Amino acid sequence: MAKELALYLRGWIGYFGKCETPSVLQSLEEWTRRRLRSAIWKQRKRGTARFAELRKRGVSFQLAATTAGSVHGPWYLANSKALALALPNAYFDSFAIPRLTVC
Repeated sequence: MAKELALYLRGWIGYFGKCETPSVLQSLEEWTRRRLRSAIWKQRKRGTARFAELRKRGVSFQLAATTAGSVHGPWYLANSKALALALPNAYFDSFAIPRLTVC
């Protein structure tokens, strides 16, 4: 999925990269990363697996427990502090997913 997304985004940047409204690119980049966090969260089906993965990625015990046991859906939790700590933007950079903005 990361390869296909990177290929698509590179083409998109080539076409729209010089736009006059960088805020549009920034909001699209934020949405894309949130969507990726949501997809990764969905891959872990059980709360115990989600908790273990959050702990492995350095999230505190209390925050990991409340996030893994949350009744909210993946899209809501993709915007949570726990997933932002566990899956920072640098994580997606390691998959060569290009950024739409230069910051």
